[in-house]
Amino acid sequence: MAILPVTFDPDPILHEKAKRIKTFDAGLRKLVDDMFETMHSSIGVGLAAPQIGQSIRLLVAELKPDKEANERGFKVALCNPEIVKASEEMISDFEGCLSIPGWIGEVPRHASVVVKAQTPEGKEMRIKANDYYARVLQHEIDHLNGILFTDRVVDIKTIQRLDPKTPEEEVQLLEV
Repeated sequence: MAILPVTFDPDPILHEKAKRIKTFDAGLRKLVDDMFETMHSSIGVGLAAPQIGQSIRLLVAELKPDKEANERGFKVALCNPEIVKASEEMISDFEGCLSIPGWIGEVPRHASVVVKAQTPEGKEMRIKANDYYARVLQHEIDHLNGILFTDRVVDIKTIQRLDPKTPEEEVQLLEV
C-alpha cells in the first residue's frame, strides 16, 4: 500500500464530474487500499478519487465504532455511487475537507440517504445511511460530482479557519 498525494482546491479536477468505473480489476482494488491508507494518514473519514487526482467515481470511508457515543462505525469502498433516495429532513453541521485543509463551514445535509453503488469487485449494492454516515457519503459523492463543501455552505459567515492548536481528535471529527 502507498500514501498518495492529496489534491487541493483550486485544482480543476476537484470541480469536474468524475467518470464512471467500467473495469473492476486488481488495479482498482489496489487503488482502494492506497486510498484507505492515504485517508488514515491524513486523519480523514472519507476520501474520493478526485482528491488524489483520479477522475473516477470511487470513494472510501471509515469510522471506527464508538460505544460511548453509540456510533456503530462503518467501512466502505464504493464504485459509481449515487444517491437514489434522501430524507426530507435536513441537518446542518460543520464539515471540513482534506482538499481544503484548515477550514470548516456549516453545511446542510439530508439526515438519511440510500446509496446505490458497486463494490470494487463490481457487485451491485445498496446502503441505507443515517446521521454522520449519511453526511460522509453525501460529502464524498459531492466530490465525484465536482462539488466541494464550500459550494454547499448556506451562510458564508459560517466558514472559518481552524485554530492550528486544535487537538487532532477534534479535527478528525470535522474532516470528511
